[in-house]
Amino acid sequence: MTALAPQRFSAQAWGLWALAMAALFLLRLGAAPLFDVDEGAFAEASREMLASGDWLHTTLNGRDRFDKPIGVYWLQASSLALFGVNEFAARLPSALCGLGWVLALAGFARPRFGDATAMFAATALGSSLGVLLIGRAATADALLNLLLVLTLLDLWRHLESSAGRPWALRRAALWAGLGVLTKGPVAVLIPFATLLLWLWRQQGLRALPRAVWRTLAEPGALALFFLAWAPWYAYALQRHGWAFIDGFLLQHNLQRFSSPLEGHGGGPLYYLLMLPLLSLPWTPLLAAALLQIRRHWQQPLPSFLICWAGFVLVFFSLSGTKLPHYVLYGLTPWLLLGAMSLSSPLSRAWRWALALSAAGLAVLLGGLMAAAASGRLTAGKAGLYAELIAASPALPSFAPGLLGLLLAMLLLLWLWPRLSLPQAALGTALLSGGLLVTVVVPWWGQVLQGPVRAAALQAAQRDPSLPGQVWLWRSQTPSFGFYRQQPTPGLPEPRVGDWVFTRADELKSAPPSTAYEILRPGPGYVLLQWMDKGERP
Repeated sequence: MTALAPQRFSAQAWGLWALAMAALFLLRLGAAPLFDVDEGAFAEASREMLASGDWLHTTLNGRDRFDKPIGVYWLQASSLALFGVNEFAARLPSALCGLGWVLALAGFARPRFGDATAMFAATALGSSLGVLLIGRAATADALLNLLLVLTLLDLWRHLESSAGRPWALRRAALWAGLGVLTKGPVAVLIPFATLLLWLWRQQGLRALPRAVWRTLAEPGALALFFLAWAPWYAYALQRHGWAFIDGFLLQHNLQRFSSPLEGHGGGPLYYLLMLPLLSLPWTPLLAAALLQIRRHWQQPLPSFLICWAGFVLVFFSLSGTKLPHYVLYGLTPWLLLGAMSLSSPLSRAWRWALALSAAGLAVLLGGLMAAAASGRLTAGKAGLYAELIAASPALPSFAPGLLGLLLAMLLLLWLWPRLSLPQAALGTALLSGGLLVTVVVPWWGQVLQGPVRAAALQAAQRDPSLPGQVWLWRSQTPSFGFYRQQPTPGLPEPRVGDWVFTRADELKSAPPSTAYEILRPGPGYVLLQWMDKGERP
């Protein structure tokens, strides 16, 4: 079924490969401050869970939070309890889930397509731009992606056996149930829709109901599925009533699909643009998969992968709310299909395509940093991000030389014919992925979020005996409460005596009856104390 040479790799080779993948997810994991809004919200809600001792409900800045179910907060709060309230601990569950996601693909592909295809596909997955970013972010998406992949791969293990494999189906049901506990109905929708499409393709529409019943009607699997999520949902419904239904099921699921939520919209071609970008430096694999799509459609497992990838792309393209990481739910089958589509030895055209794609990602990452540091990225613009980027540190004088050396090494990896496809892929992963996680993300984190963390740490030193409180005002920065280690809700209007954290560009709309003393100036954000005009020193 695979066109790559049927190589066998030693246990030592696989062990070294796993260590390299672990390094990509764990190296400098806590180097960047938490990115708002999502990372800050998840991390602060988990910190509040740990501080309150209430492990069955989440709050954000002291208010009920119904955005996501409880699953990921249990993992993050446990990590904070073990490793302290810091960025590394908040992100560690996602990093381990990202690594598990990659290992799950390798373990599935190895007995079916051989070591070379398995290692290449898993390396591409683990070092793709989208997976590395989401796999190192303190959100629920790495966990959801891991559970989706485990569900669908175990579902196939059940389908490929003529007699069925009950324990594979039971595991799939458990993973799907844990997915519902992590992010809701989408964890069932994607596997179930994939199964429907594949059974329809295999047996036709008339036989579809009976085929679905024969596949899924296993008492043990159904029991595991409901036991994984139903008890907590029942508890949340009993505790919060309609507020839970309205906040989670209606607003963050049905409304998210029917209309753009929180301004996250996009046209019908949005994910056709996002998928190639988030696949970098492995975008050529998408083209390889498409070129072989007719051949893949005629084979059982590849057609299952096509149903999976195709449903995700179409469904989320029709959704009203569009966020880039939604398309990652279908990236795994795309990259596996692409790896299956390449021939061995790799042709010179494909080597050049992969080399240029890897070099292109490095140029993109380095160019964005250079443009920001030189002021060209926001020249002539105003606003929060323009001010933050304008204050970014200059790059060292040797940065262009290092980038040139990196580009030369990436090109050499792909144009040196003695290197096998998995070897070239692993070298590319370490070079391009290493640049992303050790340099680019920490640098951008300090530029965009460094002022938030610094102001929060200063506010944490405020004498609690002083009158007034600390508030957010017109600033969506939940990480402020995480670093301050106190819930910090928003305030509609400032009050005299309070400390306020806000965007610098919001000061122009401050109430005319008040003045303020700036305790920590920008860039971008300010920490200040409000007072009457007559009281200002």
